[in-house]
Amino acid sequence: MAATENKGAVAVIGNGIIGHAMAEVFAGAGHSVVMIGRSDASLARAMDNIEASLREFVANELLAAAEVPNTLGRIRVSTDLRDAAGAEFVAEAVTEDMALKVEIFGELDRICPPETILASSSGHPASELVERVTHRHRVIAMHFWYPPQLFPMLEVCPGPETSRQVLERTCALLRGAGKEPVVMAREVPGFIFNRLQFAVLREAWSLWASGAASAEAIDVVMRKGLGRRWGITGPIESADLGGLDTLWKFAEALQPHLDARRDPPEEVGALVAAGHRGISSGRGVYDWNKRDGAALLAKRRAELFRWLKVDRDGAE
Repeated sequence: MAATENKGAVAVIGNGIIGHAMAEVFAGAGHSVVMIGRSDASLARAMDNIEASLREFVANELLAAAEVPNTLGRIRVSTDLRDAAGAEFVAEAVTEDMALKVEIFGELDRICPPETILASSSGHPASELVERVTHRHRVIAMHFWYPPQLFPMLEVCPGPETSRQVLERTCALLRGAGKEPVVMAREVPGFIFNRLQFAVLREAWSLWASGAASAEAIDVVMRKGLGRRWGITGPIESADLGGLDTLWKFAEALQPHLDARRDPPEEVGALVAAGHRGISSGRGVYDWNKRDGAALLAKRRAELFRWLKVDRDGAE
């Protein structure tokens, strides 16, 4: 079936933490969605997660209870990639395996009509995904931030061969789903979000690994210092407000001392090599057997819901 015959249909490839949340976002905006995964069992778990998330929106007074079954009813599941053929917009969210992604985009290019948009939510540039794609004009990067249903914004990055029409259609679809796309002028690895995130993380890990400060001290400075400022003014705005000439001079003096190594600190690598994955294994930089990780995750999620309410009320 041609995409124009099924206007508004969306296919989501992958049902993990990003994929099932994208299915929730698009179904919540009124699109019919097919969520394609590897197994019936994983798809069933994904649908349970979507329902639980929708119930959270109800509990936070951001969704009417009647919309839960309506939204769930707009999502069907499949294990057959060919079921993406009827969608006018396909969003990829499979595991971080570039060979698999390239294979999937090549297959989607054969399955879907030329007017169907093929988008990746992985954070990889579109140009890295088109090796086996003939209709390269319709491939675009669309980087949702985790968790997608709780962040109002995302990055959209066209590749050098992406058409202007595909960019405009993608942004229009996302705005219709209640999201505000931040459009990048050109491809760079990591886009904006991850480049900023890892610039801070590199320095944070370096300070900890060198013994300059404890993990607790570093995190409290971010939470109660920079984090509060940057929730209102971004880093470039903050520099302008603080005095560009002053910040320039400070940067001249400080930047030579910032961590510029190509690889993460060996101390972090040693933890990973020992099987310490963070909260999921009970140990990372922190010993999570001595900290209430579940409470911290719940607190973070509650704060993201609070910000959604601020966004809603500010728009009224």
